[in-house]
Amino acid sequence: MHQVNVLQATNAPCVSTARKSPFTNLESCSSMADLKQYHAHIIKLGLSYDNDAMGRVVKFCCVSECGDFNYALKVFDKLPHPDAYVYNTIFRGYLRAHMYEDCIILYVHMLKNFVKLNQFTFPPVIRACCARGCLKEGKQVHCQVIKHGFAQDSFCQNNLIYLYGRRLDSSEDADRILDHFPNKDDVTWTTLITGLARSGRLDEAVSLFESIPEKSSASWNAVIAACVQNNRFNEAFSLFSRMKKEKIFMDKFVAASMLSACTALGALEQGEQIHGLIKSSGIEMNPKLSTTIMDMYCKCGRLDKALEVFNEMATRTVSSWNCMIGGFAMHGKGNEAIDLLKRMESDSELKPDYVTFVNVLAACAHSGLVEEGEHYFSCMRRVYGIEPGMEHYGCLVDLLGRAGFLEKAKQVIAEMPYKPDAGVLCALLGACRIHGNFEIAEEIGWQVIELDPTSSGRYALLSNVYAKACKWDEVAKIRKLMDERGVKKVAGSSSIELNGIVNEFIANGRTHPETKNIYEKIREMLARIRDLGYTPDSDEASLHGLSEDEEAENPLQYHSEKLAIAYGLLKTKAGGDPVRVTKNLRVCRDCHEASKLISACYDREIIVRDRNRFHHFRRGVCSCNDFW
Repeated sequence: MHQVNVLQATNAPCVSTARKSPFTNLESCSSMADLKQYHAHIIKLGLSYDNDAMGRVVKFCCVSECGDFNYALKVFDKLPHPDAYVYNTIFRGYLRAHMYEDCIILYVHMLKNFVKLNQFTFPPVIRACCARGCLKEGKQVHCQVIKHGFAQDSFCQNNLIYLYGRRLDSSEDADRILDHFPNKDDVTWTTLITGLARSGRLDEAVSLFESIPEKSSASWNAVIAACVQNNRFNEAFSLFSRMKKEKIFMDKFVAASMLSACTALGALEQGEQIHGLIKSSGIEMNPKLSTTIMDMYCKCGRLDKALEVFNEMATRTVSSWNCMIGGFAMHGKGNEAIDLLKRMESDSELKPDYVTFVNVLAACAHSGLVEEGEHYFSCMRRVYGIEPGMEHYGCLVDLLGRAGFLEKAKQVIAEMPYKPDAGVLCALLGACRIHGNFEIAEEIGWQVIELDPTSSGRYALLSNVYAKACKWDEVAKIRKLMDERGVKKVAGSSSIELNGIVNEFIANGRTHPETKNIYEKIREMLARIRDLGYTPDSDEASLHGLSEDEEAENPLQYHSEKLAIAYGLLKTKAGGDPVRVTKNLRVCRDCHEASKLISACYDREIIVRDRNRFHHFRRGVCSCNDFW
């Protein structure tokens, strides 16, 4: 953006022509058609230059859900001397339309025309500076705030705090802001907490929260949301428990933050409790909150409850439909996802969007529905006019690759209208590993690494392809390259929630208080599945550089998901609820095979959510049909 030099405005006489308008019922307009009728009536009365009358027209167009911002701009351009109210309304319209640079430029125009500013002029302009990262221009606006006597206005203050809070480098910066703005309210505290957390200083954000004399639900939500956004979920739960003990009302914002934490950890029990609190507290179940609850149930393995929430919704948004279709996709229920899309097309006035088709194609990919996937890939452009994006191509390549159509998948990539990203190529690389096509894998593997050089997963995938082909020199070359670039492999971990407590495990981990019993249970578990024919996956063992003896196979025996499953069997009753495990990486073939056999010999349902999808193990069979 070109530098904007904010001019110094003089206190010129107000040139507004506003006078009382008889058209107060214009506020009751429910559509642009209604608005245009009122507008025509105003013009007939000779009030087309009246700031009060035309300001109402502009306001409807700018802030109403049924408004038309372009129409507002046309009306604004016809006004010879728009006053501060009209300018301020257009500022709000620019913010809603995310046209931040235009908002700043219009402010300069306002100053040049010597329009008298008021306290409502500055907040939207400061917000625009924040959104564009224009700290220099924001500081100039701050000077204008002081010059025009609004330094003590709480709205101006809090928006300035928001501006500076986004650039916080330390708690000392936060202290300086607090000293500069003596009138502190909820917005002041929450803005600073959010600013520190966004700068990666969560500990300082929490300390600032603790210093607040009287903590409101807004400040509690700010610190809980900060913990969730920084993946400090256990701290979020601890703060939430404190909040309940202190009898602070849980509003919809706190509820949404905590549901996100439950979703990330797979903490179903706590998610159900929060859903119950929402109902008992009388919190309005708007479409956004209902969709958040649905997402939690989908990602915690209770697709039935998610569908129940979906069916009970009085009003559904496109996001609600997308969430439910995406839930079916991650559980490998491709046909159900397609049925829901058809229901959306027939029962709803809403149209599928970009995300809808990403989810539908992902559902087809996870279910092996090749013909259906190709049909909807074509349909999105032909019927809905939605041009396929990178995610759609990635899903199509994944679908074809998993089904073994590697050359066809390669052709799709070659015919893409733009250069494929690492995600698209990695979908083909993963398929090559599954189907043992070393030639194509080697061809694209290095491209993937160079497109995404900081992702350890890209190196690991190509390394595993080379290991499977026994090309150990190439494996060593990749590991050396990772070391040189400082790329660290993401450690695998699995968690299981029991009695509202989330227990986390890492491979060969021995920090859990019941480690001894867990390892005894694993030895029992493995002995029983060996009787059903289980042997450690030799390919997986070789990928770890191991031999076939028992001592060397320990890393496979004690993978994090096996530890979590063992703990679940140890602490729950036979015939009880499913054992639910959440894993941060893709489940390996050895653990996948072992989980199938464990579900058979213990007669238990085991549900594992990995990085890509859900696996429901029952009676020795997985819901993915080994297609993952």
